[in-house]
Amino acid sequence: MHRQPPNHASAFSANSAFNWVRANLFSSWSNTLLTLLGLWVSYFVIWSALEWAVFTAVFTGEDGAACRVPGAGACWPFVVAKFKVFMYGRYPVAELWRVNLTYILAIAGLVPLMWPGVKGKLWIAVYCFVVFPILAYFLLTGAEWLGLRNVPTSRWGGLLVTLVVACVGIAASFPIGVILALARRSDLPLIKWSAIFFIEFVRGVPLVTVLFFASVMLPLFLPENVTFDKLLRALIGVALFSAAYLAEVVRGGLQAIPRGQFEAADALGLNYFQKMGLIVLPQALKLVIPGIVNSFIALFKDTSLVLIIGLFDLLGIVQQAVSSDAKWFSPQTAATGYVFAAFVFWIFCFGMSRYSAWLERRLHTGHRS
Repeated sequence: MHRQPPNHASAFSANSAFNWVRANLFSSWSNTLLTLLGLWVSYFVIWSALEWAVFTAVFTGEDGAACRVPGAGACWPFVVAKFKVFMYGRYPVAELWRVNLTYILAIAGLVPLMWPGVKGKLWIAVYCFVVFPILAYFLLTGAEWLGLRNVPTSRWGGLLVTLVVACVGIAASFPIGVILALARRSDLPLIKWSAIFFIEFVRGVPLVTVLFFASVMLPLFLPENVTFDKLLRALIGVALFSAAYLAEVVRGGLQAIPRGQFEAADALGLNYFQKMGLIVLPQALKLVIPGIVNSFIALFKDTSLVLIIGLFDLLGIVQQAVSSDAKWFSPQTAATGYVFAAFVFWIFCFGMSRYSAWLERRLHTGHRS
């Protein structure tokens, strides 16, 4: 009879896992107590969440009456009934294909731009930062000469507004933040102190104040016949606010570059722009990838503050749907809507975080995740 050789790899893995558990979770009586307490809390939280969201949840119904039964959990029919409103706001239903096409065009440019191995980055960047914004503007707002019905931004809402504010804010704040960081380290006093004043002033006030100023106060400083769209004012305020924080992140990366790198660039005869663009900035930005992504994640979550100036992003449209539609009133309607909004925000923020970790590993920045 042929005897199978023992599987030493499996035995080694199981033994290693057992040793790790014993060394890290049950190494002492205090560790054992904390481990058991953590397991109990985790079980309680996970079970309570599953019970509310799955086991006692309501999945079918035409109105809030289906969710007003005793012991009912999440009211998912409310999310299904309001899904289009959550995604598009009051955007005309017949024109939703324009929003979906904009999303497809954005993904078609972002995926190859964010993938390091794809060739032709210059042309992809031109598409993402020059061609796509023009296409997106005409698709979303409309153009009579293209046969596209005009849709004012007052009818935009939900995830559409969240993505527009976040994407425009990220795309605009990054170059402004880099310029501010370089200006703050300039040897020219006027440029340096102007950048310091802007950064410290903007960082010293909350975003709500910046949005309120951009929406209410800014028109007072403009000529009588000059006006800006409310969404455009919010985009300007969010971009400038985020740029001030991003400038400090980039400045930290610039200060981490050894002095020898600057001296080597000078020895090669490179001018200021060549030195910064080819040698210093690539190294500095690679070092501060976590800080940059953290700023982007904070910006994405801060988009919910545009509600203060009358723009209904995802969280704002959920709040409006909960409070204004008596048909869906139930004890669980509000909680269900907010949980749905939180889950959508978490998907985008977690995706940015994981992409950051992957990019750090690929660029060998020494990060471990």
